[in-house]
Formats: sequence, structure tokens, C-alpha cells
Amino acid sequence: MTSPIIITGVGKRIGYALAKHFLAQGQRVIGTYRSHYASIDELKSLGAILYQGDFYDDAQVQSLIDELTKLPQIRAIIHNASDWLADSSPYAPNEVLQRMMQVHVSVPYQLNLALEAQLRAGANGEIGASDVIHITDYVMEKGSQKHIAYAASKAALHNMTLSFAAKLAPEVKVNSIAPAMILFNAGDNTEYQQKTLAKALLPKEAGNREIIDLVEYLLNSRYVTGRSHNVDGGRHLK
Repeated sequence: MTSPIIITGVGKRIGYALAKHFLAQGQRVIGTYRSHYASIDELKSLGAILYQGDFYDDAQVQSLIDELTKLPQIRAIIHNASDWLADSSPYAPNEVLQRMMQVHVSVPYQLNLALEAQLRAGANGEIGASDVIHITDYVMEKGSQKHIAYAASKAALHNMTLSFAAKLAPEVKVNSIAPAMILFNAGDNTEYQQKTLAKALLPKEAGNREIIDLVEYLLNSRYVTGRSHNVDGGRHLK
């Protein structure tokens, strides 16, 4: 039996697309989700093993860790679960920062440490390593005037990429992917879409395929670790 790929936040968008992609390949997928969508039922019907849980609840995080540590080996962990709280949200500033750090930093940190033995055991024989992939954000380098706590937490997640790459080598490769706008939401109007697309040198909706292809590249690489891979259409040059 193949070692599973763990993907956090599979309910929608990138996490959902990655889960469907790997399931279609016959890969074992273990996913987490916070809210129930029709996509969850679909993924279950395709064979995914899914755990519902709130990453803001320490007890639920520990329960997930207790279940995952029962696995003998793991092929990869893709830390995709995310939240996007603005600094102007109804929460007090200290709680905004705490929540962003909890879901984007604390949970990946705990999972990487708790599952170190399983990741080392799951090293792909041909490639010689297993993988951890952190989904960060291009704002980790640029910052954000309205989502300061969010941007700071994603920068911290990237920094953990460096630390875990050194700690887990050579059996585990650790990289991050820093996307900008990948996929519009159904309610995004034309004006918003045009304004967003104009921020990039490549003014187009990238789509989930860009991330899927990059994840596949990282999983199949024999010589890439400790790096951040930007998928932002050249926004940094505008």
C-alpha cells in the first residue's frame, strides 16, 4: 500500500483540486476540513479519508495529531489550510494575530514535529525523500496594509520552511509555494477582476493547474529543498 499524502484544508479551491488530482492518480489522500461542503462528500466517494476539525481549537488539533501518528509512514504533507482575517475584522487585534499564527504557523509546526518519524519512513525510494510543502502567500515578501497579521503569519510559515528543511534532511524535502491570486471567487465582479489582473505582468487567472503542476514538480524533484516558489504572475515587478 502506498504512503498517503496529507492535505490540510481540502474543502475548496487549491486543497480540493490537489485532493482530486491525487485521488485520480490512485494515490491515498488524507485530508482535513473545517466546514462541510458538497466537495467533502465527493472526495469521500472518491476514496479520501477526511477528518473534520477546527484548527483554532487546540484539543481538536491534538486529536488529529493522535490519529495521524498511528500511520506507519507518510509520503507528503501539504499545509494548505488557511484563513484570511483582515486587521479590521470584529476580533481584537491581539486575537487577529493569534488566530493567524495558530492556523498558519502553530498547526503546521506541531504536525511537522509530531510526524517526523512517519515522514522519514515514507521517503520515496526512487526520489530518495518524502516531502513537506507549505502554502504561503506572495504577500510574505511585500506585506499588506489591510492584512498585516495574515502576511506576518505567512512569512513565519516560510521561515519554518528553512528550519524544517535543515532539520529533516536528507530524508524529507521541505519547500513552500507562494501564490498570489490563483482563482477568482464566484461573486467577484468584473471591476474587481480587472483591477486584480492588472497587478501582474501576466494578467490572467492562473487556475489551480499551476499549483498542481508545481506540487508535482516538487514531489518528483531529487534536489530541491528549503526554497520558496512564487506563483504570482510577476507582481513583484509591477
